[in-house]
Amino acid sequence: MAILTEGLAFHERQDPLARRTGARGRKARRPGHNLLVRLRDYRDDVLRFLTDFTVPFTNNQAERDLRMMKLRMKISGTFRTLEGAQVFADIRSVISTVRKHGGNILETLTLSPQQIIARP
Repeated sequence: MAILTEGLAFHERQDPLARRTGARGRKARRPGHNLLVRLRDYRDDVLRFLTDFTVPFTNNQAERDLRMMKLRMKISGTFRTLEGAQVFADIRSVISTVRKHGGNILETLTLSPQQIIARP
């Protein structure tokens, strides 16, 4: 908290960012200032991995899943339909979740959506 307080004080001392004439709303802050505010306001959520070992340190798996979908779209050019893209994303999500929980991917993919949802 001392580091956050020091960082916030530093940002408060900085000159305000330039604004367009007639701009409305709250004053814009620098990215570092925004990060410090979020760390202060969501401290318990940010540090949850320290006390709850089921929470991963990072969200890298979600980032990798999203990157894989983007790569797939680049390789194939595009999906033919929005529905096709959604089905692909759904299947990738199920595979990723089953893998994270140490389950059998092929067995899970043979189940109906209702059976997958009902599984513990």
